[in-house]
Amino acid sequence: MDNSTPDRFSLDPQLARDCHVLGDLPLSRVLLLNDCRYPWVILVPRRDGMREIYQLGGDDRRTLLDESCRVAALLMQAFDGEKLNIGALGNLVPQLHLHHVVRHRTDPAWPGPVWGHSPAVPYPEDVLQQRKRLIKEGLALRD
Repeated sequence: MDNSTPDRFSLDPQLARDCHVLGDLPLSRVLLLNDCRYPWVILVPRRDGMREIYQLGGDDRRTLLDESCRVAALLMQAFDGEKLNIGALGNLVPQLHLHHVVRHRTDPAWPGPVWGHSPAVPYPEDVLQQRKRLIKEGLALRD
């Protein structure tokens, strides 16, 4: 079912505009959404033409779940979340991608969804560098 290869992978232009690339896990490109109000990491399997999780081959599905769990555990530990929202929406960006958003009762969208709540607030440079370093080191990302 999965005929795509990582060498043909290209990141959707909208994701490229909205995120900072942190590096790669074995399957997925790891992105940090440029919104300082939420610890928000996106995994994008490096498989061309994928829109839905079920389209991935079995090994890739298992790898994506493992990578998602790694990201989830790191984010919840590092940012002391009350809840972690994980979703593969794709209504605006059809490329398969999996959001991981740490939620707190004090965040601007609580208790509702973050998607479409309000415009993103870009990271100040010092906070961005700190957050990038924390996530890259925590996931042992390769560039």
